[in-house]
Amino acid sequence: MAEPPILSWEGLGLQQGGRWLFGDPAHGDGLDLHIGPRDRFALIGRNGAGKTTLLKLISGDIEADRGTRKVKPHMNIVWLEQEPDFTGFDTLMDYALSGDRAPAEHEIEAIAGQLGIDMTTGTAGASGGEKRRAAIARALAQQPDLLLLDEPTNHLDLSAIDWLESWLTRYNGAFIVISHDRTFLKRLTRSTLWLDRGQLRRKDVGFGGYEAWEEQAYAEEARAAHKMDAKLKIEAHWLERGVTARRKRNMGRLEKLWEMRAARAAMISPGGTAKLKLASDSDFKSKSVITAENISKTYDGREVIKPFSLRIQRGDRIGIVGANGAGKTTLLKMLTKELEPDEGTVIHANTLAGVMIDQQRALMDPAKSVRDVLAEGGDWIDVRGTRKHVQAYMKDFLFDPELVDAKIGTFSGGERSRLLLAREFSRTSNLLVLDEPTNDLDLETLDLLQEVIADYEGTVLIVSHDRDFLDRTVTVTLGLDGSGTVDIVAGGYEDWQAKRKQKPAKRSASADNDTEKSSAPPPPPPKDPAKLSYKDQRDYEKLPERIEELEGLITKGEAALADPELYAKDPDRFTRISKSLDLARIEKEEAEERWLELAELVEG
Repeated sequence: MAEPPILSWEGLGLQQGGRWLFGDPAHGDGLDLHIGPRDRFALIGRNGAGKTTLLKLISGDIEADRGTRKVKPHMNIVWLEQEPDFTGFDTLMDYALSGDRAPAEHEIEAIAGQLGIDMTTGTAGASGGEKRRAAIARALAQQPDLLLLDEPTNHLDLSAIDWLESWLTRYNGAFIVISHDRTFLKRLTRSTLWLDRGQLRRKDVGFGGYEAWEEQAYAEEARAAHKMDAKLKIEAHWLERGVTARRKRNMGRLEKLWEMRAARAAMISPGGTAKLKLASDSDFKSKSVITAENISKTYDGREVIKPFSLRIQRGDRIGIVGANGAGKTTLLKMLTKELEPDEGTVIHANTLAGVMIDQQRALMDPAKSVRDVLAEGGDWIDVRGTRKHVQAYMKDFLFDPELVDAKIGTFSGGERSRLLLAREFSRTSNLLVLDEPTNDLDLETLDLLQEVIADYEGTVLIVSHDRDFLDRTVTVTLGLDGSGTVDIVAGGYEDWQAKRKQKPAKRSASADNDTEKSSAPPPPPPKDPAKLSYKDQRDYEKLPERIEELEGLITKGEAALADPELYAKDPDRFTRISKSLDLARIEKEEAEERWLELAELVEG
């Protein structure tokens, strides 16, 4: 027998900015939500769908415009905010001890010690990572019955993420988590809440089954639209295929990524040394964009980066990973010549022109409009040398073109990040530097970012703790373990982890001539050979028009048969119209099915 819920919302509705964010009375009875004592939910939805707002309603921080909230007595609900407010607190411990249900100081210290954070640190000088870990220590020390987590892995390094995953695995209460970290979600969640177009759907599958569920839901909507006219049917098709088509394109890009990794693996020497060998010196010189020779850096007697060499080619996607303090930023700054190495040299190609997208998002002035940010107040934007209307460019980055004059202050954190990406990717460059680019982004925007990076013709340097993102994006990983050594591995985060777990083995003379097998990427999926024939292409182009014609014939036939006196006046005509109507309906259904099949081939 199922346990009774510890919290429920029935008929929940909320207005925001003069419109119903969700629970519009015109479209139903509002949102229903029931949370059991051990539920582990992933809360999924686009930026701006209202995910954070829903957590505030669950926690009781804000009131709804309609609906009933019921909470089991004595429940301790704890909300870990995406951006906690440290204003007015001198130290991290002062912040952690605040609130109506402040935990005991020793309980906070116990968790903080495991997270590696000094709670006496002043809030004014604390980094984003230190503040995030302090907020986690404060939340977990309160011993919650229901834990609400809003992007908990933002600003955390890999070791802290691993620790949080372990803690949540042992946790006996319920939690709801919003996160862009696919690996985190797959490992921890058992059920999914999907906030989509003002409605909340629930399925008792973890995030690992979400994408299949999403595709199934859109497919059912498309099938339900079969009785609509051709134009609406095609729109329903794109509703369904918009996500799946992007996913299929991403599979093609992943195949290309695996091929690039295989080529890179062949260039890395057996011992994992830093030099990436090329077929010839002349070929190298024509492709090289950054050459680092024996660079090193020492701070306060500690060798942060030991002598290290790397040659980066045009088109490389380089991921830099490691714990906070391991030297990621130092390495990145040396490669971009923002910081001089103590020893060694860094040489850039003469034509290198870089764009850096930092994790502070400082350029997003709340008073500016989208038009101001993208097109300096005008109607047109120069996108890497091509003139494009600003509203058309907005659609490329999943924005409603009608929001072109909306103020940045009205956008969610994820939407601001997406807007910043749109602006920076429009600029002409051949080097892109991304520092924690996945913070605040929803999963669909992450898919879009992966597309843009894959299609970018220049070189990309990425500092990130998002394991899944790195696995889907980079060709070479520079892994820092904190000892000063930089591992160079062809592939992503999982490839680096596999190398770290390898036990040292005695090498034979012949083994010295082999490339490093642990770095070899997985084989690409088989290619789909399906292509449209001339007839298929013609049907794909002509069928929408024919569907409209058939819909018109069906409408006329149904109107004629609606005349109650037709059969009495002219039974032969009644019979002819009935047969024609049946044939038109059959042909329309077949035409729709045929067009959908062809559309799948085109997108595949």
